[in-house]
Amino acid sequence: MEYTYECFKLLEPIKPIPIPTGGEFPIGQEQLASISREHDTAALQQYGGVVGLSDLLKTNLEKGVHGDDADLLKRKNAFGSNNYPRKKGRGFLMFMWDACKDLTLVILMIAAAASLALGKKSEGINEGWYDGGSIAFAVILVIVVTAISDYKQSLQFRDLNEEKRNIHLEVIRGGRRVEISIYNIVVGDVIPLNIGNQVPADGILITGHSLAIDESSMTGESKIVHKDSKDPFLMSGCKVADGSGTMLVTGVGINTEWGLLMASISEDTGEETPLQVRLNGVATFIGIVGLSVAVVVLIVLLARYFSRHTKNSDGSAQFTAGKTKVGDAIDGAIKIVTVAVTIVVVAVPEGLPLAVSLTLAYSMRKMMADKALVRRLSACETMGSATTICSDKTGTLTMNQMTVVEAYAGGMKIHPPHKLESYPLLRSLLIEGVAQNTTGSVYAPEDANDVKEVSGSPTEKAILHWGLKLGMDFTAARSESSIIHVFPFNSEKKRGGVALQTSDSDIHIHWKGAAEIVLACCTGYIDGNDQLVEMDEEKMTFFRKAIEDMAADSLRCVAIAYRSYEKEKVPTNEDLLAHWSLPEDDLILLAIVGLKVRMVTGDNVKTAKAIAVECGIPFADAMEPNIIEGKTFRGLSDAQRDEIAERIRIPVMGRSSPNDKLLLVQSLRRKGHVVVVTGDGTNDAPALHEADIGLAMGIQGTEVAKESSDIIILDDNFSSVVKVVRWGRSVYANIQKFIQFQLTVNVAALVINVVAAVSSGDVPLNAVQLLWVNLIMDTLGALALATEPPTDHLMDRPPVDRRYSPHPSRTVSAQYRRLRKSRESNNRTSVSKQEHMLFKEPLVTNIMWRNLLIQAMFQVSVLLVLNFRGRSILGLSHDENGHAIKVKNTLIFNGFVLGQTLLTKNAK
Repeated sequence: MEYTYECFKLLEPIKPIPIPTGGEFPIGQEQLASISREHDTAALQQYGGVVGLSDLLKTNLEKGVHGDDADLLKRKNAFGSNNYPRKKGRGFLMFMWDACKDLTLVILMIAAAASLALGKKSEGINEGWYDGGSIAFAVILVIVVTAISDYKQSLQFRDLNEEKRNIHLEVIRGGRRVEISIYNIVVGDVIPLNIGNQVPADGILITGHSLAIDESSMTGESKIVHKDSKDPFLMSGCKVADGSGTMLVTGVGINTEWGLLMASISEDTGEETPLQVRLNGVATFIGIVGLSVAVVVLIVLLARYFSRHTKNSDGSAQFTAGKTKVGDAIDGAIKIVTVAVTIVVVAVPEGLPLAVSLTLAYSMRKMMADKALVRRLSACETMGSATTICSDKTGTLTMNQMTVVEAYAGGMKIHPPHKLESYPLLRSLLIEGVAQNTTGSVYAPEDANDVKEVSGSPTEKAILHWGLKLGMDFTAARSESSIIHVFPFNSEKKRGGVALQTSDSDIHIHWKGAAEIVLACCTGYIDGNDQLVEMDEEKMTFFRKAIEDMAADSLRCVAIAYRSYEKEKVPTNEDLLAHWSLPEDDLILLAIVGLKVRMVTGDNVKTAKAIAVECGIPFADAMEPNIIEGKTFRGLSDAQRDEIAERIRIPVMGRSSPNDKLLLVQSLRRKGHVVVVTGDGTNDAPALHEADIGLAMGIQGTEVAKESSDIIILDDNFSSVVKVVRWGRSVYANIQKFIQFQLTVNVAALVINVVAAVSSGDVPLNAVQLLWVNLIMDTLGALALATEPPTDHLMDRPPVDRRYSPHPSRTVSAQYRRLRKSRESNNRTSVSKQEHMLFKEPLVTNIMWRNLLIQAMFQVSVLLVLNFRGRSILGLSHDENGHAIKVKNTLIFNGFVLGQTLLTKNAK
């Protein structure tokens, strides 16, 4: 549907609304807010429609505001800025409280309290607080470090969210299109809108061509609303679902419903990734195992003590029924409980949750430096499991900069491609079509010597530049005809059209789009004599061969065609015009141009093949079935698609529709692949959302694509995608290093203390010593291992096996069975993201168990030899027993510390 502001010129205000006099502008923010929020069409008409409103706001509907600093400042002072107050985030004390609720730390808190009480009872307050105080200090330190890490991570998320909200868009100021931040929009700005854009502020539609808005973010209803003269109101935060248009900004920031909504909510930064959940589970499980072992040791030691098997240094029993005093018996039992508490301290791996927090925070910060903005924390680790990357071509594998290098017109190849002076009819029709059938624009500076500024998509800019070389005066060409109806470029039909009424009242319909598709609609062309002739089979073959040759040279082929139309057949009723399908038969071919592009792609299959070869895919692989057209893939059954998606090594899909990309992703995921999809257009949104990880382009990507993604590639460079994969693998590798390091220490200390406790009733490593080691491990050790940067050899490894098992009997995961059952009961064929979050590969692999057990056995062997033969090895057999035990235990502790030092080096 076409809607222009001229319709409002016919509306005379019946009852003019009083306009306040005072201030820089004749209308105030309250009046503007009332019109926008209430969607008050009557009040808008009383102000004179969008034309009258623009006059009150001192804005030119075609050239926008002046845009100088003084003008922008006046508008911000009068109507506010396009920002809103942020809700205060959680404070540091809240993160400390959350850390205190960790089960492993709760166990240690109980152990600290018990140790303090027992120490005071057995050794008095001056000496007895050491063990309990040390445990409490360790707990407090871990809580503080964890809280600091989580708090810094929340601040980092806040910064990332600010970066995510800082959308850059084009506005028209002083007659030229300029790119600004969404925060710099002011009331009175004129903003072009295209498919995939976010409406950046409240406003009124100036002109619209089949403009459809997704207002679900504001209304909660997933209904697409078409905008026209009956409903010209645009709400901030909504998305452009179809069509194009321009809007006049009437409300910004807190003066919009979106601003009020965003000011009242805060971003949730408490997301736990699947890896964090698993590690918390591992830590809890080990803590429970340690607690169980401590209980068993406690029972064994108490049984030994009361059965007279626990001896003093002189060989006498420590407890003799009827002879040992009650106080002495209680002291002996307290010492045994202290040993059990020490075993609990040894077993609890309180550093695991901290290590994964450090790793993810560090990775997010470094990924941001590598031009990757993480929108969902779980994406950091999922990237390490990616088995397939489905990449869009334009803007990802290529530079997204284009220029016309070849042209076929007049029934022949034109060289240079803009040399059409001898074809006046052809040239005039091409200029008319290029100027009107576009979403781009050309700004001509007042100084004729200055370079003209061309804006729009890369394809539009290339064709507009070509039009300028043809001699096009953009402004004059657009003024010589008026637009009746527009069919915006559609990714399904891969073409866009416009119906025009010329100054002679003739109707011209211009089409532009994928060359082979537009050519198929043509029945004629303009020949070398500048005459309209019928398209015969020979000429059709000639043009098809031209398209194939250009596509084989990696050129994107675009055809431009037109036809005349009877004025009487053009709908005059606005509703009928809105649903009028532009005629697309009997077209006259004007030109076919080849654009040089400076991998699922919407291009011709031969272009896809040529670019695949340029990107390093061997020519032998750039053949069927590795390269397949979208329509062929679309026509297959689910089983056939799954077979092809699984069989081919390097799939390249040419001339694909958005649904083809979605089908490919679903097929790959059904076969168990962890799929990464890159994209920049609105048409990529379904595939981005369906994929395990969606990567949107930050420069050329639409807001719809970014909202559907997990990570935004800020520089639109495929090398950044590779860096993201490397960081994903690094996260998992670093966590596994720390797990191996932590568990080796825990196993070694646990075994040595349990064996010593059961055999002699005492432990060589006390709680203070073990906590000192743990503190170093859980802070500096975790920091060293968790923040190790990725290395190139990570890319030589296979991805982390995260693929789901197709047979429920082969997995022990009850959660997987539940998710799979839910999928099958709902007749869903695609695998949910939750299912892909379940690791098939265990967190502690067989290789890790091998390394862990060998290193732990080595340490345990050395320490047990020192424990049981240390006195004789050190020549302390004749020394006083207490002194000899202290020396022996000191050596055991130093040997234990040295073992952890060597272990840290091996882990890195």
